[in-house]
Amino acid sequence: MRILICEDSVLLREGLVRLLEDSGHEVVAALPDTDGLTDAVRTTEPELCILDVRLPPTFTDEGIRAALGLRKTHPSLPLLVLSQYVEERYASDLIAAQGGPLGYLLKDRVADVSEFVASVERIAEGASVLDPEVVAQLLTRRNRDDRMLQLTERERTVLSLIAEGKSNQTIAGLLFLSEGSVEKYITSIFQKLGLEPEAGNRRVLAALAHIENTGSGTGPLGTPPFGNQPQTGAAR
Repeated sequence: MRILICEDSVLLREGLVRLLEDSGHEVVAALPDTDGLTDAVRTTEPELCILDVRLPPTFTDEGIRAALGLRKTHPSLPLLVLSQYVEERYASDLIAAQGGPLGYLLKDRVADVSEFVASVERIAEGASVLDPEVVAQLLTRRNRDDRMLQLTERERTVLSLIAEGKSNQTIAGLLFLSEGSVEKYITSIFQKLGLEPEAGNRRVLAALAHIENTGSGTGPLGTPPFGNQPQTGAAR
């Protein structure tokens, strides 16, 4: 897999290069800041881009703004954002942005080599991988969602399976429904929760709403509800 890295710390940047190349991947560019990032993405055509949230010159939101910019210029490009701390607002902005697969991990995760590489590969394959600490912070800032009361019992069942990371095909098999029927249920869920197509990764946002209202916890990194594969059709 072709990977582009944008990280200001020399030690972490070179460590990521070595780690990823030792795992059989190709690092096509390793940048210390966002200068030239757009050109590098265009010329090297990476299959995944890793960015630090805080980059020079101000070390505030350069990385996140660059990630949101890539969502506009290269919407299908998988992104992995690394942060020293949980940046709730930044995580919310990225989840809400329309685009391809997304990962948001704390830098401590890089210390677990096998887990980090597995997360990188899952994101490239189409999964959304959010650090459990990020999920926990997002949930503590949300109030109980009255929109959930609008869902029918069947829609609640479908939503709970989405939150477990089940694909449309798997949900259809478990509920003895056609995939077309499952897509209709999911479309209805999105509409009742106010998750329009421009809302971004609607499956993740719907799963967050479900978790908060049911008190369900999150599993280990990259497992349900945020290890789900992308779906086709309207139910995305």
